[in-house]
Amino acid sequence: MAGLTSSTIGRKYAMALSALFLLIFLILHLTTNLLSVLNRDAFNTASDFMGYNPFVQFLMQPVLGFAVLFHFIMGFVLEIKNNKARPVKYASNNPSVNSSWMSRNMIISGAVVLAFLALHLYDFWLHEINYKYVEGLAPDAERFWPELHEKFADLWRVALYVISFVLLGLHLAHGFQSSFQSIGARHPKYTPVIKAFGKWYSILIPAGFIFIAIFHFVTQ
Repeated sequence: MAGLTSSTIGRKYAMALSALFLLIFLILHLTTNLLSVLNRDAFNTASDFMGYNPFVQFLMQPVLGFAVLFHFIMGFVLEIKNNKARPVKYASNNPSVNSSWMSRNMIISGAVVLAFLALHLYDFWLHEINYKYVEGLAPDAERFWPELHEKFADLWRVALYVISFVLLGLHLAHGFQSSFQSIGARHPKYTPVIKAFGKWYSILIPAGFIFIAIFHFVTQ
């Protein structure tokens, strides 16, 4: 790991690998949460399985936490080093022409997404820790849907989720393609496919989460 993160290229490669892992996780997370809209019992069953399965709790969950922290820390480190390497702005530079808004502001959208994750952990993960390990309450497979539904009773929380997922979409719009480029997936034949898939991914994944939040708000 030290060798992989000791150079700029290595850091970009490591960050891309963590991004690809998180891209897969978002699909799985959205699929599970959509069950709360489609079938209440199915959502309770899936949530109960993940909430008490040792493999998920004590292996996959720590790996996911590490991947999230590693990805964002690497992003901030790369941003700082890039700024240090170019302390003086170019004399003639037109950012709006040379690059997209998304690519120029990845650090900003990433910081907002990180702040949203803190809220998300507060809403759900800390609640689980308190329920299972602090209060030591008995397992209840029927509690997950009502707990999720109740979280979206307040308009301000729904608004925060919607704004955060819009920014996540902007972050994904550039990050998806950038991750594949960083690991060397550049080919005239495949690059257009990656760009197109990344575009739809950055729209559909955030839209799915937004739909879930709004659904639970309007069905209170």
